[in-house]
Amino acid sequence: MDLLNVSKQRYTTKAYDPKKKIPQEQFERLLQILRLAPSSINIQPWHFFIADNDAAKQRIAQALVGKYAYNAPKVLDSSHTILFCTKADITSEHLDNLLNQDDLSGRFKDDKAKQGQKDSRTGYVDYYRNEKGDIQRWAENQTFIALGQMLLAAGIEGVDATPIGGFDEAIISDELGLTENGLIPSVIMTLGYRSENDFNAKLPKSRLKAEEIFTHL
Repeated sequence: MDLLNVSKQRYTTKAYDPKKKIPQEQFERLLQILRLAPSSINIQPWHFFIADNDAAKQRIAQALVGKYAYNAPKVLDSSHTILFCTKADITSEHLDNLLNQDDLSGRFKDDKAKQGQKDSRTGYVDYYRNEKGDIQRWAENQTFIALGQMLLAAGIEGVDATPIGGFDEAIISDELGLTENGLIPSVIMTLGYRSENDFNAKLPKSRLKAEEIFTHL
């Protein structure tokens, strides 16, 4: 597999063919790739809402109004849409859940190793909450790592994708009850297959020159 070629060919899809659907088995594979996304200290500060039918996509599209209305057709015509959410705070309950899953997965040779993992995670979270004062920003950075993994995975799978940051956060939060569940909406990702009318598919890819972004020390 040529990842460089995949990176050259994938692009941000602007219009989808609503008649084309991602096979369920393939979409489930993409979800497994998303579940396996890396995060700092394996903190996994996320929750993903999956819209795989018209009614579900309509719920997401409610937040695409006003100045964001141009994004609504991407959601409504997509095969699948995913709302990436981030935990507003890293609670002790979440840390306990992570530690328990680590234990069930067989990651600890003894109680000392388990306590070491607990202390390490707690130390990181305390640092970002109390010293840096930006734990939500740190947590959301991890969610965008997951987004990046999914964009590349979609390209490898031959599926078109679009990351959407333009939406009404208050509307989507109310619709899905995010605030009461300790979540903030971070980004929407649409998946499917491009329409023949997608102008962006015909444009050349544009990136800054290597010498502008790389400094070899």
